[in-house]
Amino acid sequence: MTSEYVCLSLILARKLREELLDFLSEQPGQTSGFTVSDAAGHGSGVQLPTAAERVKGHADQVHVLIVLPGADARRLVDQLRHSFAGCNLVYWIAPVAEFGTIA
Repeated sequence: MTSEYVCLSLILARKLREELLDFLSEQPGQTSGFTVSDAAGHGSGVQLPTAAERVKGHADQVHVLIVLPGADARRLVDQLRHSFAGCNLVYWIAPVAEFGTIA
């Protein structure tokens, strides 16, 4: 594959996991698949809204990775901005040097 592909990473509060996965599943033209894992958010910018998170010292989050064409990633981020406004969704887009499947 060419360098036009990017990896879009999304970090969001775990309580919004199903809402995010439903949203991504409704974008079939942009997301042919994605990987989801649980994450523990640390740092000065991380909010700890629940007592359990404050005791643990980290935020319960979900991390989603999507490899897709760069234009689709930017379009998806614009849609996420609208649909998840105020949710502290963190994202970044990184170039992908190579992408494929070994069957």
